[in-house]
Amino acid sequence: MSTNKGLGRGFASLMGLNDVDELTRRDDLPKNSEEQQQQGTAVNALQDVLDLELTDIDPNYEQPRKHFDEEALNELAESIKLHGVIQPIVVVPIGQRYMIIAGERRFRASKIAGKKTIPAIIKHYTTQQIKEISLIENLQREDLNPIEAGRAIKTLMTEFNMTQETAADRIGKSRSAIANTLRLLTLNEGVIELIEQGRLSAGHARTLVVVPYESQLKLALKGCDNQLNVREMEKLVRDFLNPKPKTKPEVGNSIELKELVGNMQRTFATKVSAIGNGNKGRIYIDYFTKDDLDRICSLIEEWMNVKFKGEEE
Repeated sequence: MSTNKGLGRGFASLMGLNDVDELTRRDDLPKNSEEQQQQGTAVNALQDVLDLELTDIDPNYEQPRKHFDEEALNELAESIKLHGVIQPIVVVPIGQRYMIIAGERRFRASKIAGKKTIPAIIKHYTTQQIKEISLIENLQREDLNPIEAGRAIKTLMTEFNMTQETAADRIGKSRSAIANTLRLLTLNEGVIELIEQGRLSAGHARTLVVVPYESQLKLALKGCDNQLNVREMEKLVRDFLNPKPKTKPEVGNSIELKELVGNMQRTFATKVSAIGNGNKGRIYIDYFTKDDLDRICSLIEEWMNVKFKGEEE
């Protein structure tokens, strides 16, 4: 993370932790009160790292991330079995229990690994601080899918009265990146589901923002599951928005065909058109009301009766 842009300088700074690596070296903790006196203020910071029972900890119900990759969790669980939890989670006390502010993946993976306790840093925040920190921590770590990130940014802006520029500063991202992520929330719900399922990338989805809402899902399904790359998706959208004019069939241009069309228009008193040439084509007789249709049918029947009567004679 960048070190010169808002909270982009890192989660440790956001949480008020000057050296999160130092806090993870739990084997270096002083073993008795005499050592504590010698270590002075450094010990006071380290005393917040405790082993908490997993059963005493609850996830944050406002956690912006809703989807956790099961395969990635299992891989993390295997690592925890071998090496333990390297970086403590961060919690706040809620009554007799604790709520996670940062580290829910480690919490879930520790359960899978069969651990009973987990190292944790206990912090004290207001309700507003908890929500803001939870949102920013997840956004900084880029652990969210694009839709979760968009919703988290929108919540951050709405509840804390931030502009896109302010939110970009707080998260440590560019304003254009924030704007592009927010645009995904305007997409068709079906498209949003494809993004959440990991079947459509943010790059593919952004090409659909300019497409009418009702047509977005149809195009998205053509590009999802890596059927098209982003460049091909862009071309698909361009072709959809700017379709090539259909080549019209050759209209009959022989003198005889033109005369026939003119005679039929006068006879039927309606529009008549011919497509084709002197050898092959179609003749269309248009009607615009029921009276038109009745009149055309009567004329045809009259012509047929005359023709059949002549043949009988």
